[in-house]
Amino acid sequence: MKQELVSVLTGTAFAVSDAQGDMMPDPRAPVGLFTFDTRFLSHWVLTVDGQRLQALSRDEMTYFETKFVLVPGAASHYVDADVSVIRHRSIDDSFNERIVVLNHSAEPAEFTVRMEIASDFADTVEIKEPRARRVVVTPMPAEGELRLRYQRERFTRETVVSSTAPVDVDPSGMTFRIRVPPNGSWTTDLHIVMIIQGAGARDLRASLEAHRERIRRDMREDLRRWRARAPELVAERDGLREAYEGSLADLAALRFAPLSIRGRLPVGGLPWAMALYGRDALITCLETLPFTPELASATLRLLALGQGGQLDDHHEEEPGKIVAEYRYGESAVFGEAPTYLHYGAADNTPLFVILLDEYERWSGDAELVRELRHAARMALDWIDEYGNMTGDGYVRYQRRNTRFGLVNQCWKNSPGAIVDAEGREPALPRATCELQGYAYDAKRRGARLAREFWGDAAYADRLEREAAELKARFNRDFWLPHGEYYALALGPDGEPFDALTSNMGHLLWSGIVAEDRAEAVARHLVGPQLFSGWGVRTLADGQLVYNPVGLHLGAVWPSDNAIVAAGLRRYGYDEAAARVAAGIFDMVGTLGSPVPEVIAGYHRDFTRYPVQLPHAGRPQSWSSGALLMLLGTILGLSPCGENLLVNPAIPEGFGRIELLDIPGRWGHADAYGRDRTLAGRGRRPGLR
Repeated sequence: MKQELVSVLTGTAFAVSDAQGDMMPDPRAPVGLFTFDTRFLSHWVLTVDGQRLQALSRDEMTYFETKFVLVPGAASHYVDADVSVIRHRSIDDSFNERIVVLNHSAEPAEFTVRMEIASDFADTVEIKEPRARRVVVTPMPAEGELRLRYQRERFTRETVVSSTAPVDVDPSGMTFRIRVPPNGSWTTDLHIVMIIQGAGARDLRASLEAHRERIRRDMREDLRRWRARAPELVAERDGLREAYEGSLADLAALRFAPLSIRGRLPVGGLPWAMALYGRDALITCLETLPFTPELASATLRLLALGQGGQLDDHHEEEPGKIVAEYRYGESAVFGEAPTYLHYGAADNTPLFVILLDEYERWSGDAELVRELRHAARMALDWIDEYGNMTGDGYVRYQRRNTRFGLVNQCWKNSPGAIVDAEGREPALPRATCELQGYAYDAKRRGARLAREFWGDAAYADRLEREAAELKARFNRDFWLPHGEYYALALGPDGEPFDALTSNMGHLLWSGIVAEDRAEAVARHLVGPQLFSGWGVRTLADGQLVYNPVGLHLGAVWPSDNAIVAAGLRRYGYDEAAARVAAGIFDMVGTLGSPVPEVIAGYHRDFTRYPVQLPHAGRPQSWSSGALLMLLGTILGLSPCGENLLVNPAIPEGFGRIELLDIPGRWGHADAYGRDRTLAGRGRRPGLR
């Protein structure tokens, strides 16, 4: 049986423990206290009189704090326990744990409270097999501190644990020998500082409690302001408002503030992706523009700052290419893994241009468009110069770093994800279909930016011409007349690979699909091979390598489905879009927040319950953002100049939905919608 894990997190700092609040290394999950891709606590175990504690209850108060109510010993002791323990945990710029021991007897009681403490300072990328490190442990009994330090050349990481109560400190932890009055309590606050710069960092012992309370108040106020800036959702559908509020809170938890720019942007998510991933951040920002537009400007600026400027095979860098991954751990610093800045993704670069244009359409921030003109033009140049590897006009990928780089450098990046219906993989370089849709959309959007903001009509004309040529070429080479759908990919010689996949929804979203082929594509997307009832599968049932628990071979991703639904609405298939949205909303309503990264692709009638995958992350920024994008899609939100257009297509049974105070260039606007029969409203008929 899988052990339940509990997390607190904020930005790039997070702690993962078991249901009792203890942390012990687990090769299956990143258990411990982490920040900047380093584990600062690997062992954090509380005992009372030598006994481990068992959970009575847990209160996950906010994303950055939780409370455990515990008793010592086995479950048989619960009924008449004379002592209970409360662990109140929070994380901000440090990790804080308040331990309260309660004596429920009429006599004074003495206890030995022990916290076992250790750190392996493992890099996040090596959690499954941490290397041995020489950690210097320094007990400081007079100060009530335990210091753990690791240094490799100038790379220094240090964990400092301190207590507000008198304590005996030894190299393995801290021991409190306490006497608690009848029906009384004893309390200590443990404070863990994670130091990047080593012993020269500031000493936080002074004003410890005042500092801790100030930070926590600031975080609560920050969360209140974050929620207040987002639109208010009023919904008749049970659980929809709660899911919306949960996604907003998850997105707040997954923001981090880089040192190089102002503002905060989304990390990938817990547990493995608490770092900047270009693809995740770009898609999250596209999903959340009507709700939390401030994420987009910071993301665009940071990605532009790290944009490729040279040819570097180790990091897969190319001029104009947008970064795929940005990490801070030991492996990255010493070049053992090229993740300090890694560029192994072919979709981030056109998505960068798409987000820049879409952000301006919502925000009216022309200044940022002008500021990032050079970065956007470099990205557009990359599409034609480095993305076009074989000279046939298609964006392709092939890893430069054969030791480290991913074979598949599109959003379906797992090995074996890009195949034909029989499971055969194309040779490299590969041109997946959605990459061409992104390139087409980026060129059209780049043309608008060039004409309206950069004062370069000739460049705009060229981009529009290239986009039209790409669309015609794509509809000739990728279309499979026998099945009436688009091939997943082309091999290096132009041969199509005919897997039936959700990628076609991305094609609708981009606008590259020919009008006379859109209905066939939409029918496939909501047909029984691709649509599970909970959402659209990544690969259709019936393909030889279909696997309902395969990440990209049959599972269902909320982020993927949000794009699919938006694409269906773009081409007028409102009822189909509503069915996709309803499936994801039902899944979230059943499982609760956070929205999982991926669920199994079993048909809904078969399992009756959405099946979670053990390796799926929760929360994930682009999964939480997907719920918001689906709300915007069923309400039909679209900026038009200084106005917000609303064209609702609410799923059956959802009743009335109101989204109030939607921010944008118009100030704030409201949107309303009610479910009703979608066919016969002047849009495309339903697909059955």
